[in-house]
Amino acid sequence: MTTNLSLEEARRIALAAQGFGIPRPARTTPNRLRATLDRLGLFQIDSVNVLTRAHYLPAFSRLGRYDPNLIERDAWGPMRQRRMFEYWAHEASLLPLELHPVLRWRMARAERGEIGYQGLRRFAAERRAEAQAVLDRITAEGPMTAADFENGSSKSGWWEWSHTKHALEWLFWAGKITTATRRGNFARVYDLPDRVLPKAILDLPTPDTASAQRTLIERSARALGVATAADLRDYYRLKPEEADHAIAAEAEAGTLVPVRVEGWSQKAWMHREAHAPRSVRAASLLAPFDPLIWERGRTERLFGFRYRIEIYVPQDKRTHGYYVLPFLMDEALVARADLKADRQASMLLAHRVTLEPGAPAETVARLGDELDQLAAWLGLNGVRIGEIVRVS
Repeated sequence: MTTNLSLEEARRIALAAQGFGIPRPARTTPNRLRATLDRLGLFQIDSVNVLTRAHYLPAFSRLGRYDPNLIERDAWGPMRQRRMFEYWAHEASLLPLELHPVLRWRMARAERGEIGYQGLRRFAAERRAEAQAVLDRITAEGPMTAADFENGSSKSGWWEWSHTKHALEWLFWAGKITTATRRGNFARVYDLPDRVLPKAILDLPTPDTASAQRTLIERSARALGVATAADLRDYYRLKPEEADHAIAAEAEAGTLVPVRVEGWSQKAWMHREAHAPRSVRAASLLAPFDPLIWERGRTERLFGFRYRIEIYVPQDKRTHGYYVLPFLMDEALVARADLKADRQASMLLAHRVTLEPGAPAETVARLGDELDQLAAWLGLNGVRIGEIVRVS
């Protein structure tokens, strides 16, 4: 039987599934941070640092001010402290360690040259010897960045940046190397998994591909609350042939409940444990790569909010700014702020704040409070707001 949901109900379910509406803790413990990662399933990595790197922001949006060293330690600390690993999930992501076995089917497909762009696939076939030489060097010399190979180019005839970087990326996709740490300007340092990840994780049995894909769909549904099949596939970047059987199996098992959402043309699914609160109280700035909004079509369906990243748009053609964060207030996306951390002046700059049509009168005040919290978390002394524009 299909359950009918109003758009407001679907929105509240989605917000609750993503961890909004829960009071922020006075102090974020390691376990609270890990619970947030477990709820979301991943923190997407992005290297743009105009404000702070994107993988730190989803936790701030849900928990408020916390110590980023908690993520640093869990992601790139000593082996015994590791709670995360890097791999391709939605995009490049930090993931809970327990998902490592669940993604080995993707590593195996990469190792066979079945996924990835053409330049990578060649390292599974005709250029495999070059990739093996890269792997042998890491095995013998220890953790290395792509630049380390470039600097040693005189030792070998083919050590070119592009060749080496492609080889490293193929080895990473194939699970033969992983990220030991990040260095300098966020450069990935590669090493062998058994020198980085806990043995207990690497020794876990590898599920068959169909079971692993079902696990990913279940995790997606839990994180999204209510979603279309396309939304479920997108969360971990599954193709239809990788996800549709899993959706059908989870529906047959009763994990996914069919729903019809007001205004949605597509069939939708709700996780059977999804919580439907009567209301959601929240005030959060959202990173461009926050899982609540990263699928732009879903953001428009849920919130009536059109959002695009304008980093690569020429300045004179940008609509809202360079690094724009939507502002969630209670159950609506009511504003967006073009932000930059001016570290030299120790100020958080809001070049432009755009208020959405119908934004309540208290929007500016509540956004101001959140900007103050963000500035304090970033170690900045204050906030400077430029123009405030209301869209009619």
